[in-house]
Amino acid sequence: MGGHSHWKGIKEKKGAADAKRGKLFAKLLRAIEVSARQGDPNPENNPTLADAIQRAKDASMPKDNIDRAIKRASGDLAGENWERVFYEGYGAGGVAMLCDALTNNRNRTSQDLRAIFRKHNGSLAEPGAVQWLFDRKGVILVDKSAASEDDVMTAALEGGADDVHDDESELEIVTDPSAFADVKAALEKAGIPILSAEITMVPQNTVPVDGADARAVLKLMEALEDHDDVQSVYANFDIPEAVLAEVG
Repeated sequence: MGGHSHWKGIKEKKGAADAKRGKLFAKLLRAIEVSARQGDPNPENNPTLADAIQRAKDASMPKDNIDRAIKRASGDLAGENWERVFYEGYGAGGVAMLCDALTNNRNRTSQDLRAIFRKHNGSLAEPGAVQWLFDRKGVILVDKSAASEDDVMTAALEGGADDVHDDESELEIVTDPSAFADVKAALEKAGIPILSAEITMVPQNTVPVDGADARAVLKLMEALEDHDDVQSVYANFDIPEAVLAEVG
């Protein structure tokens, strides 16, 4: 994923300092509720829910909050009718962007995101325009200074990973979503520190961008991620680490 994986690592490390806890918790709880409603409320049988719960735990969310979200999904407690919608568009330099949103008002969210794209030299596209460019995968990042490549490769592949990529200062482990938990557990068992771990949308190909286009794309990413309804933003950019570090 080139620079995009490094961006995710930066976001993971700076997120705790930058995010307003209430806003972050609201997004995480919404993801838990929708994942539980759309699948099995037991995380052992629902990888998407298990991932949402783990992200909430990583953000130090109280267990009671998580349990209430699952109860709202099952109808035991009253809750809003959220639905998952993917919004697609393009950033500067022709970068394809995919926004995973949970909304109770499609028109409002669409109008808001259209305005954000326009403000940052991008444009919202029709449904289906870019989603086909991404595959759902588990992605785990390991700092190359924390473990040898051989040790990471051995643990990851024994856990069932699809591949391990050398991405400048990090090793990027790619898995099928169904193998994600096993690979993560294998790395932890081997004592290998993990920078970030998530089930995400991985671009099939990347678009190199630099200079003003790169800065515009990063500002667009941050603006989209800051929207209340947006859970995650995926993009197929490849931006040099030096440019990414400017926002880190």
